[in-house]
Amino acid sequence: MTNWIAAAFGAACMTMAGMTMTGSAAAQELIVEKKIFELPSFTTQGGRTLKNVRVGWESYGTLNADKSNAILICHFFSGNSHAAGKYAATEAAPGYWDAIIGPGKAIDTNKYFVLSSDTLVNLNTGDPKTTTTGPASTDPDTGKPYALDFPVVTIGDFVNVQKALVESLGISKLALVAGPSMGALQTYEWAASHPGMVAKAMPVIGGAEAEAQLIAWLDVWAAPILVDPNWNKGDYYGKAPPNAGLPKALSVVTLQANHGDWTNGTFGRRAAREGEAPAKALGNKFQVQSILDNAGEARAKVSDANHFLYLIKANQLFAAGGVSLADAATKIKAPLLLITQPKDLVFTADGVERTAETLKKGGVDVTHVLLQGTRGHLDGVISMKQAEGAIRAFLEK
Repeated sequence: MTNWIAAAFGAACMTMAGMTMTGSAAAQELIVEKKIFELPSFTTQGGRTLKNVRVGWESYGTLNADKSNAILICHFFSGNSHAAGKYAATEAAPGYWDAIIGPGKAIDTNKYFVLSSDTLVNLNTGDPKTTTTGPASTDPDTGKPYALDFPVVTIGDFVNVQKALVESLGISKLALVAGPSMGALQTYEWAASHPGMVAKAMPVIGGAEAEAQLIAWLDVWAAPILVDPNWNKGDYYGKAPPNAGLPKALSVVTLQANHGDWTNGTFGRRAAREGEAPAKALGNKFQVQSILDNAGEARAKVSDANHFLYLIKANQLFAAGGVSLADAATKIKAPLLLITQPKDLVFTADGVERTAETLKKGGVDVTHVLLQGTRGHLDGVISMKQAEGAIRAFLEK
């Protein structure tokens, strides 16, 4: 994979060079191992039973004797389990939340056992460090890729696979469940559907249900794939994949996961190439267009179009606990540390505020902390060190 991390509710990209550890912190840098969890049989919330479900996972820190110090991190739309540390010291960048997970950090791996897993229908099918079951997987009954015969899966299904993993380790209660964007949706789902297993919850840059505006935007994200003739109604395995639609879809997500403060401040109206003014030819691009296109094309090399569409559907369907927001509030027992960015263009400030207020009215203990920055939604991945004090206080409370 490249040194661009696809962040938030899609493939928002940024270089991670500024997030590498230096000085004494580097001496404690986490080196982690990717593992695989297997379920011989898994029944989805829609009632379909899948055989041989496999997801990757990793952990940081040590599980204590009574198994009471476990924290689960749930990843964003285009992410995977790699939340912290490195698989090898030579890697250019650590996991996406390395700023807050590790020895002596806000989520202190000297104290906590932190684990994270890949989801079902994970986007990153071309990444050797990702293991997932989805449309690109081989159906054991046919010996061929599932393609669109794979059942619709939900955020609840993602959580139920995680629950099986957690229970296989002998963990009956999690000290914290946390995650950004789609990880926030999983966090709400954990708190609403399995309240007895969640002591505390930390949803970041996410609301507790997909509102109509978000559902519609997700449809816009998917559109470039659906109009690419090579998508062929999902039947492209062993054939030419939708290599025009998928990169453009990822470019659209990159744009929305950022903010105008970043695009305007970074690129302005500069041409992509000197001497190729956009006014001189239809094909001449502005720099911002070129950067977004390049990011989408790079990300598409390790992504699968059908998996992208299944993730879209799972996010569109989301409502915490499968009920209304008001009803979800009656189910959630854990205190919540809600961390959001007011310039977020994916989970907007008014939508997040509706979540916070509805949960509070339902009796949920909600602490709401705001991040600042120029990246909008993406700040929930790259600017989390701002919330270090709030996270420490929340865990110690």
